[in-house]
Amino acid sequence: MPLPSLRRRRPRPDPAARRAALLAGPLLGMGVLHFVVPAPFDGLVPPWIPGPARFWTYASGVAELAVGAAVARPTTRRLGATAAAGLFLAVYPANLQMAWDWRREPWPYRAAALGRLPLQYPMITHALRVRAEA
Repeated sequence: MPLPSLRRRRPRPDPAARRAALLAGPLLGMGVLHFVVPAPFDGLVPPWIPGPARFWTYASGVAELAVGAAVARPTTRRLGATAAAGLFLAVYPANLQMAWDWRREPWPYRAAALGRLPLQYPMITHALRVRAEA
């Protein structure tokens, strides 16, 4: 008769919860960065948006923190994931502005700015998947 294992077996993490964490973590991290290092985000605010860029940097940081926190909690995950998809759509003009502003920068900067544009689609679909699984 085999001896019982003394090691505790951990339950496998729920894949849906893992996907939610992969959405919430970066949102929370970026939200914090908007307050810790706001200057780079100020430069992404399109000039046609009224008001100071720093206001929009802080406002988007608050939005990312709120959405990330909502996604992290199972009771608010569906609403948070819906808001995340909307947030990713809302910041798209800033990504377009960045691509335009960096069009004459050295190629690594241009590549980073242009590479952000198609990345919005998988981020939005990921948020919608988390919403469907909530």
